[in-house]
Order: sequence, then structure tokens, then C-alpha cells
Amino acid sequence: MNLAPIKTLFDMPRTHKRILQVTTDTLLLTGSFAAAMLLRTESLAFASDYKVWAALVAALPVTLILFVKLGFYRAVIRYMGLKALITIINGVVASALVLTVMSMWLDLPVPAAVPALYAVLAMCTVGGVRFGLRAVYQRTHRRDKTRVIIYGAGQSGRQTVHSLAQGMEHAPIAFVDDNADLWGSQIAGLRVFPPYDLERLIHDEGAKVLLLAMPSVSRGVRAEILKRLEKLPVRVQTIPGMAELVTGKHRVSELTEVSVEDLLGRDPVPPVPELMAANLTAKSVLVTGAGGSIGAELCRQILRQRPRVLVLFDQSEYALFEIAEELEAARKAEGLNVRIVQMLGSVRDWARLEKLFRAHAVQTIYHAAAYKHVPMVEENPIEGLSNNLFGTLACAQAAVAAGVESFTLVSTDKAVRPTNVMGASKRLAELVCQAQPSGPGHTRFSMVRFGNVLGSSGSVIPVFRRQIAQGGPVTVTHRDISRYFMTITEAAQLVIQASALAKGGDVFLLDMGEPVRIAELAERMIRLSGGIPVIEGDPASRKLADAADAVPIVFTKPRRGEKLFEELFIGTVSEPTSHPRILTARETSMDWSRLAPILDALRMACASDDEASLRRLLADAPIGYAPRRAGLPPPALVDEPAPSRPALDDLGQGRPRQVYASSGAAGS
Repeated sequence: MNLAPIKTLFDMPRTHKRILQVTTDTLLLTGSFAAAMLLRTESLAFASDYKVWAALVAALPVTLILFVKLGFYRAVIRYMGLKALITIINGVVASALVLTVMSMWLDLPVPAAVPALYAVLAMCTVGGVRFGLRAVYQRTHRRDKTRVIIYGAGQSGRQTVHSLAQGMEHAPIAFVDDNADLWGSQIAGLRVFPPYDLERLIHDEGAKVLLLAMPSVSRGVRAEILKRLEKLPVRVQTIPGMAELVTGKHRVSELTEVSVEDLLGRDPVPPVPELMAANLTAKSVLVTGAGGSIGAELCRQILRQRPRVLVLFDQSEYALFEIAEELEAARKAEGLNVRIVQMLGSVRDWARLEKLFRAHAVQTIYHAAAYKHVPMVEENPIEGLSNNLFGTLACAQAAVAAGVESFTLVSTDKAVRPTNVMGASKRLAELVCQAQPSGPGHTRFSMVRFGNVLGSSGSVIPVFRRQIAQGGPVTVTHRDISRYFMTITEAAQLVIQASALAKGGDVFLLDMGEPVRIAELAERMIRLSGGIPVIEGDPASRKLADAADAVPIVFTKPRRGEKLFEELFIGTVSEPTSHPRILTARETSMDWSRLAPILDALRMACASDDEASLRRLLADAPIGYAPRRAGLPPPALVDEPAPSRPALDDLGQGRPRQVYASSGAAGS
């Protein structure tokens, strides 16, 4: 079939198209009237009677004017839908009524049944030509579109079909739904199939994308569905969540990659309003590292609690500018009476911090400023330790001097039995906070320890997405490496709520769920993107290496100071709190008289830029720092008498401790 004339027709200028439509409608309406007369009279004798045509001459302008007024000629044929059909019906019915009235009023020789026949024929011709052209247009472009199966035949699925059908990239071909009552039915012009037909349907229809159109289901349900879908030879995508659709942030037609949150299947616990507001509402709040991943999300959550003042503190001018602009826009949009203050500076500047805390009468501090990238800090241990440890010390002492009510340190799971300088610096920072004066009238210190957050700076997820988009290889440091994950939003909300539970010197642990093997995560991301993972050293996948969609996964080696497994507990004793995702750890601390000499020695090593001494001092400090343990699997948990050098778990308690033993590995 030669489609060139059709394409030329659709490529005409808009004005020419409208003139052509009016001319065509005039001919179609005239033809419909003539056909109605012929059907009724069964003769062509009417064709020579001018009185017969007088009725049409009166009715025809009414129809065309009504079409114009209703915007019929502004509609684009390729996108015509129900509204255009209603316009056609209204115009044709009005035309038939005028035809009836004129025939009766002027006593014209038009049989009474002709207006009804005319209306039916006019709707078929005027509407039929347009919808026929639309069908031809869609068929000519359908072959160039990506064929899509939609999982979920609910309201979102129906809206998605309509949106995709109007676009130029995707052609929806079928629904799949778990509801057996819908199987075999037709929805939005597509048949609904059961999930067990998916593999056959993909093969028979040549589908390339499986679209998950279930934005309102929980992450747990989505994770179960994705687990069933990930081995199918198709790319799995999704539409935005319901919250994003309602706020207008995204449209239904915007297809996105399946989020890692959906893969993990972790449903967040709604925040407790009383805990969120306790240290924030109507108070002066300061966030250090406000331009970082965690700091910025803390600021977003804090702003919604309507503090009196929100002070943003960061040493990066650009990061500070970015978050301040975002928060200011949000403040205006939501009509919040919150004063936002931007302050540049270093957390190591004790004098500036104390002056700042006093000037803004700061009541609550969230200390999120830190160098967190493990390999980077390993290469720059002096700067990393100075910022993370002595920055925390300066902030803590300035907070005490200024009479701050609450101080919360954002810590990390890498502080537990650290194998790198970053983790050691954060463990020492925890000890600094625990060593501050406590009790009534003093600053209430707490620490919140958690693992990796999705989307943070340095996260592996965007790296994997980029590598997959490039066809690989996807690089994983070790086949057994695993990590805990949670979203930035959930982490920030839990940090705020944990700080409200603090009594002084508390170490809070966030429930991170189950650890995730990074290699397995990479495999799932590749499969859901339509690729075939080819795992280095795996004979079963080696034969797939030549496939067009093959994406290799290669294993490098653990980076300096990198653990294979992360832990949240130093000891084994933890207690629940009133929040289901927040635990409190019963861990020993050091009083200031014992901690101060360690800090003084570390400060001298930093001042003299003596990296060797710094690492030696960290190894001697009772924090469990053992860089040689990096990369070893987690040992079995056994009861064992304390070694000759006191460990942190034994300080001040003189009792056997729970330690990790691992086949004689040093530092266990």
C-alpha cells in the first residue's frame, strides 16, 4: 500500500488542513442528504427539485458554524477522541433539526424520515472519514513504535494506554493483570491476559517493554511482581508513583526505570508527627553539611515542621546555594513563615561556630557534615580525620558553650569495627559526643548510625545505570560484597525522630532490613533493563556472552579499606524504642579523661601531616580499627575473654565480651 499521499496529507500546513476539512464536510453532508432522500424515495427524481435542496442550503451553514464554534476544526485528527465524536453528534443533530423545521415551515417536499436518515449517514461519513484517517495514521506509525505490554489494567493502566497511543514512541498491545475476573475482557481496546501468559505473549507479539502501571501498590507488592518479571526477555519500566502524579511532578506517559526502592521492596513506616515536631517546630535549627545528600534531605524535612529559623551551614559555596534556593522556593510555595539563613564555614572553626550558635539562639543541631567516601578518605586520611573527628569535636564543644538543647550526630555503620579511616573517624566522633557533659541543663547528645542511602553522593546505583546503558561492563568490587540500603527520605525522617527520643549519650541504630548482595542487585538491574547478565567466572552464563543484549558483570577487588559486609552493632545488646524502625544500642563509652590523650595525639599527627603515626594511633585506640580485616567475611560470634589490650566493649566493665573470631585473622 502506497502511504505517501496519507503522509503528505498529515504534513500539510494547519490552515490548508482546515480549508480541506470544511470543503470535505460540505461534500459529505450534501452526499448524506442525497443518500437519505434516495433511500426514502427510492428514486432520483428529487435531484431536479430545487425546493428539496433549499432545506439543505438552510441546514448546511448551521452545521458548519456549529462545528467551528465547538472547536471541531482545531482538533488534530491523529489525536481525535470522545470529545470530537460528541462535537460531530451535536453538529449533525442540530443540522437535522434545522432540516426538519425548514421542511415543515416552508412545506418543502422532504419526507419526515429523511432528517433522521440524514443524521445517521452524516455521523457515519463525517466521523468515519476522520477516525478512518486516524486509524491509518496510527497503523503507519505503529510499525515504528516500541510494542508495550501493560501490567495492571486499573485506572492508571487505562490512562497509560490513552497517553501512549497518542505518542510517537510506544504502542500498547495488551494488558496483563493478576485479577482473574478481568482475564479475556477488553479494556481501552486491549485484551487482558493472565500473568502466566506473559512469556508467550512477549514472543508472539514481539513486545520489547513491559510497563508496570501500578503506582499505588506498596513496595513490597511491587517487589514480588518484579521478582517474577525480571527473568523475562523484556525491558521492565514503570510509570511515576501516585504522589508524583498528583503533584504534577510527572505525567502518566513518562516511563521511568524501575527504582531500586521497588527492587528492595522496603515499605517505609509513616513518620510519627509528634517525634518529627519535637525538636523542630518553632525552634531555631541548624544543619551542618546542609548541602550534602543527607544534610539537604534533613533540611527539606525540617522545613515542613515549621521551625522559627533554619540555619544552613556548609563549606561548599555551590552546594549551599543550591539547597538554599530549593528551600526558599519551597517556603514561598507552601507559605511557610520560616527564616532561612545561609552560612559558609568549616566545622573545625570552634570560635565561629560558637558565635553562630549564640547569634541565632540555636536550639537543635543535626551534624551531618563529614567526608564519607571511603576510598577518598583512605587516600587523604589527615584531612578526612581532621574534618570528621575534630570537626565534630569543635561543633560539640561550641554547642555546649552556647547552651544548645539537642545535638545529633549523623553516624555510619562503617564506625562499627572500622576497617578504614573514615569509619574510625566516625567512631571517634561518636565517642566525642558521648564524652560531653550530660544531665539536666546540659546539651542532649545522641548519635544515629545507619548504612547506605539510595541516591546519595557516591552511590553505586547511578553508576550501575550508566554502565548498563553503555552495554557494560558493570563493575562490582567483589562477588560477595553486600550492603544495607534505605532511601534518603526515610533515613532523614528516622534521624529526626531518633533525636526526639534521645535522653543523652544515646546511640541509635536504624533498622535497615536485610543486607543486599551488590552483585545480585547488578544482575536484577540488568535483567529489568532488558539485558542478559554475563557473570565473570560463571560457566553457566559464559555461553550467553555473544548475545546482542549481553551485559558483562566483572569483579575488580575490594578498594582500600572497604569491607565486604557492614555491621550496625558493636556489641550484641540492643533495645527497641517506641518507633519500630529505631533501636538503641547499649554500648560503652569513654570518659573525657581517657579520650582526651588519644585526641591530643591524633591532633599532633594531623598537625605534623604524619600519616604513618595517624594510622598507628588509630590502631592503638580502643575502637576496633583493623584495616587488615577488610575484605574478610563476617566471623562467627563467640564468647571469649577480653584480650590484654582493652577493647572498647570492656572499658569500665571488666567482663567477658562478645567478639568476632575469624580463623585467626588479625584484628578479629
